[in-house]
Amino acid sequence: MKRRILRILLLLLVIALAVAGGRWWLANRTTEPPPLTGYVEGEALYLAGPVAAELARLDVERGERVAAGQSLFVIDQRAAEAALDGARAAAAAALARVEDARKGMRTEEMAVIEAERDAAQAQLEEAKLELDRVQPLVERGATSRARLDEALATYRTADAQLAQVLRQLDAAGLGARADLVAAAEAEAGQAAAAVSEAEVRLAQLAVAAPSAGLIEDVFFRPGEWVPASQPVLALLPDERVRIRFFVPQAAVATYRPGEEVTFACDGCGAPRPARITFVSPRVEYTPPVIYSQESREKLVFLVEAMPVDRTGLAPGQPVDIMPLGS
Repeated sequence: MKRRILRILLLLLVIALAVAGGRWWLANRTTEPPPLTGYVEGEALYLAGPVAAELARLDVERGERVAAGQSLFVIDQRAAEAALDGARAAAAAALARVEDARKGMRTEEMAVIEAERDAAQAQLEEAKLELDRVQPLVERGATSRARLDEALATYRTADAQLAQVLRQLDAAGLGARADLVAAAEAEAGQAAAAVSEAEVRLAQLAVAAPSAGLIEDVFFRPGEWVPASQPVLALLPDERVRIRFFVPQAAVATYRPGEEVTFACDGCGAPRPARITFVSPRVEYTPPVIYSQESREKLVFLVEAMPVDRTGLAPGQPVDIMPLGS
């Protein structure tokens, strides 16, 4: 009987100690908030050619990583190359016209005018001799006054012709007028601009990666006709891969752009840091795919963060974010 009473007392003592220990643990335990659940988001770039043409070359495949500046694809360049050749020929012709306007007449043209000058000089000398011969005869009355007037008119005509040829020779040495030279220079500038435009259009047909990233998809193959502005492939740049998660409205004040958070994901290894780039100013209801059934009615704010290390992250991949202050 005494043993039974002793056992009961020992059992009550154990129960009392267990209850006391449980109360002490509940009173002294530290509760950490659960991690915030989010996912990886990626915004692809859809790269296309500026004109409708055949896809001449494809330098990458789906799933391939590319570096910034690496060639991705080339649209048929034959028409653009022909346009560039034509623009360069027109520019060369315009420059030739400028040089021709600046330097005046050619040597052969100058020689013709000089020959005309010599002929006019000879006619003037001949008219002067005739005038000198007739004038004494008129003074002695050996010939009529009309004969003197005719010789004088011939002399004056020859003198005027020589003066005209001399002015032509001076003008030929000066080159074209300033306004004609300016017009030729303006035409040459327009032709040079057309060359630059043709070079840009040709360069646009060879598309390179604007930044490092992953080829997400390819829509056309070499030999296929690509409509103008129709994407040939989709590139997911590294800088456009980020983490998106939702923060309860009670804690959103602690999440500011520039702050650093830590996230983890399956197969990512050790937790990684990410820097907050955006906190939504608008509140929304908890997305059901993010939170449990019990917390769907909570108000949350969308937060985006840029991972420092994006290796192995794929759009849609779930991640766990350690709450700030935990």
